[in-house]
Amino acid sequence: MSRVQVVRPAGAGHETLYVALVALLILALAATVVGLRGERDDETRVEAHQLDARRDLNAAEQGIYTDLRVAFDEIQARRAEEPGLASVELLAEEGFAPFLADASSVTRGGHQWRQVDAAYVGLSPQPQTAGSFVLLVPEAHDGVADVWLSRDATALPAELSASALQAAGWKQIAAHYDAGVTRQHQH
Repeated sequence: MSRVQVVRPAGAGHETLYVALVALLILALAATVVGLRGERDDETRVEAHQLDARRDLNAAEQGIYTDLRVAFDEIQARRAEEPGLASVELLAEEGFAPFLADASSVTRGGHQWRQVDAAYVGLSPQPQTAGSFVLLVPEAHDGVADVWLSRDATALPAELSASALQAAGWKQIAAHYDAGVTRQHQH
């Protein structure tokens, strides 16, 4: 006598349902995390008279802006030791970009730098490569760099102040450093 036993397959319907629910739970959790930790636009807004150093400057302008920030630190250090601002010639002689006339300065627009009162002015003969810059040096020795840019053939205002530059159409460069820029996260 031969006996045949029929084994019916287990119902896969319940297992499929459980896998689908777990997948949906994972997707919902991931969407929540991304929504809470993602970059928000309101953190990087700039005023109408400003340009964002990361997004609104081309590569040549970003390089000059970075060089100006480094040179500003040196200018402030010198001011702490002796009164007055370092001349453009002295900064160039000591190798501080963007005041130094080298191959890099030529590819970045060939700016002609000069000191005007408490400001350093770099006029660009090639505004299509990089606009003209003004670095306003604050009276305070612990002040921050105030850099302005004009991509037009706009003449300098008679007075080099933030309000006069803004009225003449110059744009202040704003640097916003947040976790989205530095890629550093606090744990």
